[in-house]
This record gives sequence, C-alpha cells and structure tokens, in this order.
Amino acid sequence: MRLRHVLQLSLKEIRGLLRDPLLMVLVAYAFTLDVYVSATAIPESLNSATIGIVDEDASPLSRRVADAFLPPYFMPPAQIDIAQMDARMDAGIDTFSLVIPPEFQRDLLAGNRPELQLNVDATRVSQAFTGAGSISAIVNQEIAGWLARDAAPVGMPVDLAVRARFNPSLDPAWFGAVTSVISTVTMLSIILSGAALIRERDHGTLEHLLVMPVTAAEIMTSKVLSMGSVVLVATALSLTLVVQAGMGIPIGGSVALYLVGAALHLFATTSMGILLATIAGSMPQFAMLLLLVLLPLDILSGGVTPRESMPQAVQYIMLAAPNTHFIALAQGVLFRGAGLSVVWPQLVALMLIGSVMFAFALHRFRAFLR
Repeated sequence: MRLRHVLQLSLKEIRGLLRDPLLMVLVAYAFTLDVYVSATAIPESLNSATIGIVDEDASPLSRRVADAFLPPYFMPPAQIDIAQMDARMDAGIDTFSLVIPPEFQRDLLAGNRPELQLNVDATRVSQAFTGAGSISAIVNQEIAGWLARDAAPVGMPVDLAVRARFNPSLDPAWFGAVTSVISTVTMLSIILSGAALIRERDHGTLEHLLVMPVTAAEIMTSKVLSMGSVVLVATALSLTLVVQAGMGIPIGGSVALYLVGAALHLFATTSMGILLATIAGSMPQFAMLLLLVLLPLDILSGGVTPRESMPQAVQYIMLAAPNTHFIALAQGVLFRGAGLSVVWPQLVALMLIGSVMFAFALHRFRAFLR
C-alpha cells in the first residue's frame, strides 16, 4: 500500500463529499441542531405540563396542594369544577386533572384515608408516564408537610446526605447533548462511507479507478480515512463549540482521549459502511440496510438503556459490536472523567473489532470490484 496514493484518493473523497450538499447539510445538522434538540427535548422530564384542579374541599390543605404545582414542570393550575373536567380533557386543554373530594382535610385529620382522583390524558405519552408519578410525589409531600407542621420534631437515627455525582444538578440536558454526539458518530460514519462507494459506482468513477495503478486496499483505505476524518473533526468541533461553549455543558474528562477512542471506533464503523454498500445494489437498498443495522446498534449497545438491564444473551452478542465498547468508553471519559487506566480495555476491543471488520469488508470489496 502506497501512502501517496491513499492521501490523493482521500482528498478526492473529501472533495466529492463537499460537492454533495445533502450530505453536508446532514453532517452540519447532526452535530449542531440535533445535539441541541436532544439536550432540550428529553421526554423523561416534565416541562410546562397542563393540570386542572377540582377543589371540592376549599380547605387550607387543598389550597396548599394546588399551590405546589410550579413552573417549569407545570403550568399554573386551572381551578375548574367537576362539569368542566371531562370537557377540558376531551378538548386537549389539560393533560392532568386532580379531583380533591369534599371534607378531604377533615377526613385526613380524623385518621381516615380519603382518596384523590387523578385523571391522565395518556395520548400525551411523553408526559403521561412521568407526570402521574410526579404528581403523586408532590401531593404526598405536601400532605406530609402539612400534617407535621405542629408536630414535635422527631430525630431520625441516621442523617442521609445525598450527593449526585457527575451531574450535581440532575440536568437531563447534560446527558442528552453528549449522548447525541456519541450516537451521531456511529450513524454518520456508516452513512458517509457507504454513500461514498455507492456514489462512485453510480457516477461511473469507480471504473476509472480500476484502470489506474491503485489497489483495492488503497481505494478502501482512502474512503475509511477520509470519511472517518470528516466525522472525527465534526465531533471534536461539536463537543467544544456546541456542547461546551454554546450550551455551557461541562465535559468530565479528556476530550483528546475520547477522540482517540472515536478514531478507533470510526475505523470499524466506516469499514461497516463499505461492507453494507457492497451488499446493497443501490442507494435505496443501502438505506433499508441502515434501518436494520443502526436501530439494533443504537438500542442494544447501552446508549439508550443500561446493558445490565438486558438479557445475558443480548449482552454477550453485543460485545461484538464496536459501538458497545465505544459508548462505554465515551460515557466513562466524558461523563465520569475516566482516564486511560480505566478505558484501555475498550480501546483494545475497538482495535480488534476494527481490524476484523476492515479485513472482512476488504474481502467483500475486492469481490465487489470483479
């Protein structure tokens, strides 16, 4: 393999990418606006949820409960009557309706167990699941505080001090932004490398390369190097300019160590993109293969849910996927500030998986050229 040929071919690939406006827009969007949207639109957290309260007790306790629903999690509660409740939920005005029954405070002081009714509009899935639990916790907290207002303080046997590490303010934007950058590396590297090969075949330039004094290994290496370099530069700029400077989200560890891991990961995923392109006969077929590959990689690799919550068989199978190790490395470095002594097993795994993936893709690529 001649380095001069690889560099010249890599420059050709980058020029071809720059002349493709759709792919350039995709790269720019994925590492900028998509990162911001992922950080600010986390569905697990309530934001401006609408709630109507039917207060049939009109007691100090019921007013205390109503006043506990505060922005930014809830909109100011609407005081409604029982006749308005169903109509407002049917019209989509209220996501939640809380009914406080008559003599609620008196029954509570008498030692009875009065019931509150919470109606939830389950069509608003992102808020319905978390909102019901949040409302229950708020109501219980206010009732407990009201009952204990005149009681003598009782000392607890222990003092529990809670400290949230790596995200002291429990801000979901910290997790959403960095996770978006991590997952985008896998997606774009597969798309760009596969599209580069299919684009050359559709334009007829692949046949031109075959009559030149270059080998299949040099052609494939140039695509891996060029598309991997584009994604690597984009993720570095996204972390520094968008995540850190633009959104003010701190990075726990070394960005340079993360980029080393990202480079090894790109070695594997760009080879995977070329492999998929040799299997697909056209760009639409390549897009269908992406759906079959990217979704399992994203969901089962630990980026969406912890791997420990998955079946053991799935955990073992996904050890063969490069982004399983990359996500563990990236989360350790960027979230927890892990160093080389902690993430070196992931670096070794990425190097081995990348080598196997490159060799297999090169074998398919040579057969593809015949």
